[in-house]
Amino acid sequence: MMLDAAGWEALRLSLLVGVTATAFALPLAIWVAWLLARGEFWGKAALNALVHLPLVLPPVVTGYLLLIAFGRTGPIGIFLEETIGLVLAFRWTGAVLASIVMGFPLMVRAIRLAIEAVDPKLEQAARTLGAPGHAVFRTVTLPLILPGILAGGVMGFAKAIGEFGATITFVANIPGETQTLPSAIYALLQVPGGEDTAISLVIWACILALSAVVLSEWLARRVAARIAGA
Repeated sequence: MMLDAAGWEALRLSLLVGVTATAFALPLAIWVAWLLARGEFWGKAALNALVHLPLVLPPVVTGYLLLIAFGRTGPIGIFLEETIGLVLAFRWTGAVLASIVMGFPLMVRAIRLAIEAVDPKLEQAARTLGAPGHAVFRTVTLPLILPGILAGGVMGFAKAIGEFGATITFVANIPGETQTLPSAIYALLQVPGGEDTAISLVIWACILALSAVVLSEWLARRVAARIAGA
């Protein structure tokens, strides 16, 4: 399980990408999940289809679309670089964006199912007592859907750690800059004698994924026990 400097860098970058992608995507996923679960508006079906599109598109296609839109010559990429100096293509920030796009549907689905499991009568009762909408969500809905949020966060993090197709298409496989665990494993398997280091990276990837699941289960049980005792 010992890694060389390049292996540790790939591990560090994967953790950075996974944590950053989850932190940025989770608030938006909660909002979109609530809209799809509770909202009634024109274009809801289109929004639902758009959210889940990365699940059915080949990851390489998703990565290429990101490159067209967010690349150095893409309309959004040019705007971001000129306004705030943010460059995404062939940078680790682009790996974050690719991970957000690929993991977002999984996060939304887990949180949406949790919201739909909450009895709307509980929310209606809080509104009847005079609580505004944001207070109802914060004090009634949010505590009840915390296990779903945790599950969505873990799924998004795990997807970010394991994302390969969209990432390598959008940001390539640059050691020290965009080479995450999957990219490093792929590169090692292309050269003679790289299997041993690749196996070590595979073990670390399994450890990260398993640790995330165990932590999620532990937190979900703590939250459920707290809600039951409230």
